[in-house]
Amino acid sequence: MIRNLFIFIFFALTSHGFYAQDQIIARQYFDEGNFEKAAVYYERFHRNNPQHSGVIVPLVETYQQLEKYQKAEALLLEAAKGPKVNPVLYIEIGYNYSLMSEQQKAEEYYNKAIASLSINPNYAYILGKTFRTKSLLEQAISTYKKAMELNGQLNFVYDLATIYGELGEVELMYSMYLELIKKSPNLAPTIKRNLGRFVTDDAGSENNISFKKAVLRKTQSEPDVLWNEMLSWMFVQQRDYKNAFVQQRAIYKRSEAKSLLQIVDLGVVALENEDVDTAKAIYEFIIAETNDVQQVIQAKLNLITLKITDSEQGNTNAIKSDFEKLLAEYGNSVNTLMVQIKYAKFLAFQMGESSHAEQLLKQALTLSKDRFLQAQLKITLADVLVYDEKFNQALIYYAQVQKNLKNDVWGQYARFKVAQTSFYKGDFQWAETQLNILKSSTSQLIANDALELKLLISDNIQQDSIHTALKLYAKADLLAYQNNTAESIRILQEILDNHKGDNIEDQALLKQGELFEQLKQYDKAALNFEKIIAFYSDGILMDDALFHLGVLNLKKRMMPEHAKKLFERIIFEHQDSIYFVQARELYRSIRGDQLE
Repeated sequence: MIRNLFIFIFFALTSHGFYAQDQIIARQYFDEGNFEKAAVYYERFHRNNPQHSGVIVPLVETYQQLEKYQKAEALLLEAAKGPKVNPVLYIEIGYNYSLMSEQQKAEEYYNKAIASLSINPNYAYILGKTFRTKSLLEQAISTYKKAMELNGQLNFVYDLATIYGELGEVELMYSMYLELIKKSPNLAPTIKRNLGRFVTDDAGSENNISFKKAVLRKTQSEPDVLWNEMLSWMFVQQRDYKNAFVQQRAIYKRSEAKSLLQIVDLGVVALENEDVDTAKAIYEFIIAETNDVQQVIQAKLNLITLKITDSEQGNTNAIKSDFEKLLAEYGNSVNTLMVQIKYAKFLAFQMGESSHAEQLLKQALTLSKDRFLQAQLKITLADVLVYDEKFNQALIYYAQVQKNLKNDVWGQYARFKVAQTSFYKGDFQWAETQLNILKSSTSQLIANDALELKLLISDNIQQDSIHTALKLYAKADLLAYQNNTAESIRILQEILDNHKGDNIEDQALLKQGELFEQLKQYDKAALNFEKIIAFYSDGILMDDALFHLGVLNLKKRMMPEHAKKLFERIIFEHQDSIYFVQARELYRSIRGDQLE
């Protein structure tokens, strides 16, 4: 008897597993668009599991794809029999009738679903979601409103606001979101993300103007720093960092906590978007307001950095004096290590005082035993040594970081610097060995840079046994690293003149074009990128050339329509490009799309 029981259980479990497979196979066929086969498997599963309600809707959807609406109707009406009907079925029945062009019947069943809320208002969660999935937004609104009337504890304001936005009732959406964000501040990030679909970088758009009016009405009727925060957010969306700072300053003055974190973050955003004047004003404000020594040091360092990047000033002696004053004020200590690193880079790369930079960094290495600070200092020191062409000494420091932080991004970056330095000194095989390891780096940026250099070496190392062109390119690359831009351009031209048709030609054109950009010789840069597009359309640098020329045309040559066509080519011809996401965003921005 026990044996028979085991046999029964075995066959029961086996048959259950067998039929469960039907559901999985059916879903695969459905996703592939093979609805006939999907129907076969769903039907078999339903026959053998008639009480399993989970297969009803997928089978109905399959019938609807096959336009077998009567079969779907029969299945749904049968499932809706009995005293305890899942009200979602009423929506499914109504939707099927709408597909059959029987709109009156469809409305009857939609109303039945909404009426079920009288039994249990909590049905609104699943009914509202189902209506929205089928784009039945008016019915979803009725569902949420009725549920809130029946049970004051339920809150579907967020869902209603989102739906009103989808229906184009933007002002009503703004009003509801602003009310909700005041009552539930924890929803602010999600609400701002949704608002970002409507509030764009176009300050003159109807949606932006409406939003500004909605917030200003709130400031008049319900004064609160929250509305300053929302105005600041809006100005950031519009890339108007100056007015965003005005709002943040007002928030700071009115707040008891006196936190500068949001202002610090705004300074970073302003600088990233090249609004130097606003960034400068922010850093000066931080210095005047804070008692936090570290914040003051960082703000003062940022102001010096702005001077370095502002090529119009070019007063290196004044900048050097600023660094020396900052270090004199706060000392060469752990607190000023970032200042010392930045100063060392400035001394070596801007002023040519590499010995002074080396001395400063070696002294800084004695100030902290922290592995990560040590890594930054050693990599900077090695960078200075590479600038001086002391390659072997540099490799020692890079190798130390690589060994001490083997599984960290700093260790991977150090390995890349080993490869790059080996490339500069003409040891191409060792460089390639290091780069092969870095292809799987956890940092996408390092992995991309490694792949780019690896392809440059592998594409050219076989063509010329004595590596004449590759050695010239390595020399030009080193000169560019040493800020000797004019000489680098000259050597790259030598490659272009004497190695026509070689694999390295497109790489030389790209590098030279980038250097022309640095010198603000934009037409010369554009010509180089155009040559790659015209003569190397099948090469690995095609997407680089398209993107560089697109950005150049957009931001420097003021030719947005030309730029748009170039970005469009990346979107449709180079979907695997590292520039794909940026190209799509820039393309949509030029076209005037609303970006999420």
